[in-house]
Amino acid sequence: MQHTLHRCGYLTLAAGWALASVLAPAAKAQLFSWNKEEMVEYTKSWTGERFSDGRPRVPDSWLDRAREMSSEEVIVPGGRGGGPPNIAGYAQFDGGFKVLHPELKMAGRVVTAMYMPSRADIDTILFAKAREKGVALTNQWPIDRLQPGDVLVIDLYGKMDGGGIIGDNLYYYIMKATNGGGVVINGSLRDLDGVSEIKLPAYVRTITPTWFGGSTLYGYNVPVRMGNVVVMPGDMAVGDKEGVSFVPPSLAESILDKADETHIHDEWTKMKFDEGKYKSTDIYPAPRAEDLRKEYQEYLKKKLDELKAARAAGSKK
Repeated sequence: MQHTLHRCGYLTLAAGWALASVLAPAAKAQLFSWNKEEMVEYTKSWTGERFSDGRPRVPDSWLDRAREMSSEEVIVPGGRGGGPPNIAGYAQFDGGFKVLHPELKMAGRVVTAMYMPSRADIDTILFAKAREKGVALTNQWPIDRLQPGDVLVIDLYGKMDGGGIIGDNLYYYIMKATNGGGVVINGSLRDLDGVSEIKLPAYVRTITPTWFGGSTLYGYNVPVRMGNVVVMPGDMAVGDKEGVSFVPPSLAESILDKADETHIHDEWTKMKFDEGKYKSTDIYPAPRAEDLRKEYQEYLKKKLDELKAARAAGSKK
């Protein structure tokens, strides 16, 4: 979507706003955003629960599982029992961030915000329409709509000077509103000293002392670009020390199931290496001998059964 807007230019974007003002609910008519019907249409592969605006709502239990996984366990490349043949893998990974609080794992439901450089002729109309609806189009508008379990994904086009879109006060608010969900910014963050004391996972391109300015919110809960990744509202964002994977909600459960197997496989592999009886190729990436293959399959089943039983017991509490 963002590439389309860039290619077609601001006239096409203005036309998109005009269409959005007809289709979208009143609260969203002042900027480009999917209405409920559009959100459902573009995420129709998801058949589970949704928020009132149509955004997919993956279960909290899936988020808890995802926090136990690494990037390598979440990403399942094509050719290794991974995703459909028309995509490279299940999850989409973006790295190269400054990772605040690397000791925290991140897992949450994506909310997107897309910014562009301010342009006076468009902004004059845009802000006037927003005022008519009683809406102040500031960087706090998307933040005030966050819910528990959300991860705010901001495409600020890599802006540094004037790119400090969040400082320690808003960072603290996001932490409270999302119950520690997280934030991902293709741009800058302010107040590093203060932010460092607030336990919220965050992935940012850079740090700046400069205040936010010179940018306008052009899109909310629409596809945005993060590196080479298209991020959709409702995706499951999973982050660790390496970066963030944006997982389509319709594929999330199968990815987590595969990640369980990967975790158990790695555990068993290291356990066999500890015995000191095997070469690496005897065990990894898969056991060669029939007796070892049988041993691994029995170990895998036992561990998966234990995981399922533990999760079932936890869900009853």
